[in-house]
Amino acid sequence: MRSRLSDYDYVLPEELIAQRPLARRDDSRMMVLHRREQRIEHRKFAEVNEFLAPGDLLVLNNTRVMSARRFSDDGKVEFLFLERLGPGRWKCLVKPGKKMRVGVVAKINGAMARVEEICAGGERVISVDRVENFSEGGAIPLPPYVRRQSDPSDLERYQTVFAEVPGAIAAPTAGLHFTRDVLAELPHTFITLHVGAGTFQPVKTERISDHRMHKEEFSISDSAAAAINAATRILAVGTTTVRVLESAVRCDGQLVEQSGATEIFIHPPAEIRHVDSLLTNFHLPRSTLLMLVSAFAGRELVLAAYLEAIRGRYRFYSYGDCMLIL
Repeated sequence: MRSRLSDYDYVLPEELIAQRPLARRDDSRMMVLHRREQRIEHRKFAEVNEFLAPGDLLVLNNTRVMSARRFSDDGKVEFLFLERLGPGRWKCLVKPGKKMRVGVVAKINGAMARVEEICAGGERVISVDRVENFSEGGAIPLPPYVRRQSDPSDLERYQTVFAEVPGAIAAPTAGLHFTRDVLAELPHTFITLHVGAGTFQPVKTERISDHRMHKEEFSISDSAAAAINAATRILAVGTTTVRVLESAVRCDGQLVEQSGATEIFIHPPAEIRHVDSLLTNFHLPRSTLLMLVSAFAGRELVLAAYLEAIRGRYRFYSYGDCMLIL
């Protein structure tokens, strides 16, 4: 059993971190991992339909990324609005944190924002003297490994074409490869999991079982539950979908309509029991997402595939290429 953080490390050349998406979503490369044969195949994402059989069902996450990134009027402080706590009260991430201690006031688009509390995780609770939906109307919050400011093109490209339910601060990136035309050809249904700020929090404990996952809200409609229960095989699009299905399924293997929250942490030697195939992007070293993929496909095969992807100059992370695990 691989239980140490260092067991999930690899070295990635920085130039392989995709800074912008491809011109066409479905032009991404797709590495295919055949678990049973322990074989790696190199394909294009546009060929994904070749790997589905009658009775298969894609399950996708239709969360929508909020344009919740704002700057103080003097440009010195960045705010990421996470949650509305009440009239004029918000939970935020701020950068740099040392500037925003309790009692400090900053202007955001003319509104006075005062720090009322510093949470255990470093988030700030702020009060704003104007009623406004600060979780929309700002910039898209790109991941920290994208070394540029977001621009208007990210408002479209850092959303899936099926994004519908606002609430995420990061995109379910495996879904970014789909065009409407590709999706229309495939049997599919949607669940919702709102990706939270914790998705970028590093694992700090060497024994990975000591790590505590962040909580994320999810929902499954009655129609989605029925479609999933009726499917012969499930292809989960993204680790967020896996987390929902593994959290919500009953002991008899069935799903029902529900809303809730999950803190599930999937890592070896845990087994993923309710997903047959997984489409996912390439993930950061030492991350919970890499551990989840390793639980699904085996750590040795996954890390060998990552080394193959590096040799083959695949594009990594949110705007990068993808991997299909069969």
